[in-house]
Order: sequence, then C-alpha cells, then structure tokens
Amino acid sequence: MANKVVVGAQWGDEGKAKITDLLATDADLIIRYQGGCNAGHTVVVNGKTFKFHLIPSGILYKGKTCFIGNGTVILPEYFEQEIEGLKKENIDLSGLKVSPLATITMPWHTEVDGYSEDNAQKGKIGTTKKGIGPTYTDKMGRIALKIEDLYSPEALSEKLDVILPLKNKQLKEVYGLKTYTKEEVIELCNKYAKIFEPYVCFDWQEMLHRFKKDGKKILFEGAQGVMLDVDFGTYPFVTSSNPIGGGACTGSGYGPTIIDEVIGVAKAYVTRVGEGPFVSELSNDVGDKIREVGHEYGVTTGRARRCGWFDAVTMKYACLVGGLTSIALTKIDVFDEFEEIKICTAYKDTRNGKIYSSYPTDVYIHKFLEPVYETHAGWMSDITGIKKYEDLPLNARKYLERLEEILETPISIVSVGPDREQTIFKN
Repeated sequence: MANKVVVGAQWGDEGKAKITDLLATDADLIIRYQGGCNAGHTVVVNGKTFKFHLIPSGILYKGKTCFIGNGTVILPEYFEQEIEGLKKENIDLSGLKVSPLATITMPWHTEVDGYSEDNAQKGKIGTTKKGIGPTYTDKMGRIALKIEDLYSPEALSEKLDVILPLKNKQLKEVYGLKTYTKEEVIELCNKYAKIFEPYVCFDWQEMLHRFKKDGKKILFEGAQGVMLDVDFGTYPFVTSSNPIGGGACTGSGYGPTIIDEVIGVAKAYVTRVGEGPFVSELSNDVGDKIREVGHEYGVTTGRARRCGWFDAVTMKYACLVGGLTSIALTKIDVFDEFEEIKICTAYKDTRNGKIYSSYPTDVYIHKFLEPVYETHAGWMSDITGIKKYEDLPLNARKYLERLEEILETPISIVSVGPDREQTIFKN
C-alpha cells in the first residue's frame, strides 16, 4: 500500500470513516491531521456502529498506531468522553498518540462560539458550537494553548499572563461572558494534563522518522470536506482548517513528498449540514426521499442534512484543489429504488443566462444560480450484496462511468452499504 490521504470531496459527511477504516487494514500509522470534535465519523463493523469525533477510526484495529496531529484542535472533555466510550467497548488504546503541538479548545472558545452563532443577525454559519473556529482564531493569533504547555508550569504561567488579560477583556466587553482567573485556569489545565498524559507523544519526531525510514505504510485522515476548506470552500460558510490533501502536511509533521495518493470520498449525491450555498439542493419530495433512505442526519449534531443531486461542478473543483488521484464513491445503493438519477453538470445564472462549467468561488452570486442537469436511468434493484464491479447493474455502471468521464478522475472504490464488507474495489 502506498501512503494515502483520505479527504472529504464535498461538504463533509461523505463516509470518510468507512473508507479510512478499510484502508487502515494495510496501514501501520493512521494520522488525523485537522479539525476537532465538530467532525463525526461513523464506522459499522459486523452490524455494530462506532462513532468517532477526534480519534482516528483506525483505532479499531489492533497493532496500529493512531496519531492525532498538530493540525487538530482538541476539546479535552470531549476527548475524555470518547476515550471512555472506547474503553467500555474493550478497544485497545495502546496505539493512540496525541501530538503535543495540538491546540486545546478552552471553555471560553465554546462559550464564544455559542454566543456568536446564537446572536448572529446575518451571516449565520451553522457551526456545531464546539469552539472550533474560536480555537483556530486564537491559534493564528498566537494566543492559544498547546497540549505541551500543560506539562510546563513555567511556560503555562507565562502564557496565561499574556492570554488572560486579552481574553478577559474580550469576554467581558465584547460578549458579556464570564471571565477567568489565572488560578482557575491553571486548575483546569492540571485536570487536562491528567486526561492527555497516557497519550501525549513527546517523541513524535522520532516516531514519524522511524515510520518513514522503515518504509511503513501511512494513512492520513481528514475531517469535513474540500468545500468546507477555509481557503477553497464556500467561504465564509466553511470550517476553520484545511481538509484538502495539502492539509495533511501542515497538520501531521510530514512533508508532501511522503504522499503517494489522495483519495477523495464523495456520495453518489450531495449533502450539506449548516448554512451556505448549495446549488443542486432539492427542497422537495426527492430531497426528502434521499434523506430518509440515506439516513442523512448529522453524527455530531443530529441535524437533518440538506440533500441534492450529485454536483459535478463542485466535484471537478474538489479534484483540482484537493489534489485527488482517485474517488471513493459512497451510498450509491441509496438510488436502488430511483427510476431516474440526475447529475448537475453546470450552473446557469438566472440574471443573464451565463453558464458556469467551472466552480464560481464568489458564493454571493450562488443565489442567482440554478443547476443544469443531465438525466440517467436508474437500475431499480438491490445492489447492497454485490461484491464485484462487473456484477453491478448496467445502469449503475453507466452512472459511475459517466462521473469518471466528467470528472476526469477514476473511481477506485464503490461503497454499496455501510458495513466494511459492502465495498467494491474497482480495478
């Protein structure tokens, strides 16, 4: 197995955890490189469902090293909750490692996130209120705490002398929220230190070097999706990190030369949670049918996902900026009882008739855009038990091959159900 990056190729929730879980069977090191507990990754093993938010889904395999990289932001209470849940399932956590350079989500981050979202008059983003955005804001503003600070009393004290006056002024004067004393923050940090202590990998450089030197197989796991990337997504309706393939480098400790493949995970249709433009969204019975058949409700929030036909315009864009070498297409079985299926191949501007075949990055014109569709016949049969590509119904293969043609990118994996075994490796 080559060293691979698994990225979401749409707006997240594409089924990345299942693909990561499958590829982890051949990997030695699995690295989660960005995002926080705003991600929700679901893996189904022998009918049992596991839901991950911070911990790499490869943890279900014994003998694997799972590394939460420096590009992540970690809410300690949520991390502890996830750890305890896995312990109850007797999952071996001896291979779990956390980068000391990962950033800590503090209580004020979640408070500010909730306040900002609840009080937004315009421009509501639709965040999970887990403090992710405010944590990344402080990281870039150089006033965040990293996990390694928890184990250096002197460094922690000096940092808090800088951070707290600024943060308390903001909390009080801007948001009208609770302020914090240095003593209570230090007490909280001591608690966090105990939570992370069994997992912090202070020799991460030696570890990464050893895996590279020994030619071990490395799998990089992203959260969210390309269209939520802070640089390339539907800004400002995005996450606060870089889910694209390039983010695997800045969030892991490895440079780009170690990556061999980037697999973009996409549904056979499109979903989105939260606010923001969505040209192929179906606000009708068809969209409702996709949602119900596909069980499209957020893992983290439980919110109903917005659903629409496959958008090849955004997907071509994702192939470019995400660096995709192939696509893993999930949930094609949702269409088993659809007589016809549509693909959005372009956008039309209702103001002037202009046709966009490339993705327009100015999201404020998206309210004037409507999808241009081509229609394909469905297959009206159950494909969930099929193991080989050539055994798929002819119309299912035609649909997949048309997507490959439009996107100019091969489909390497086809998922026909939630379980590990319901997967077709193409070619």
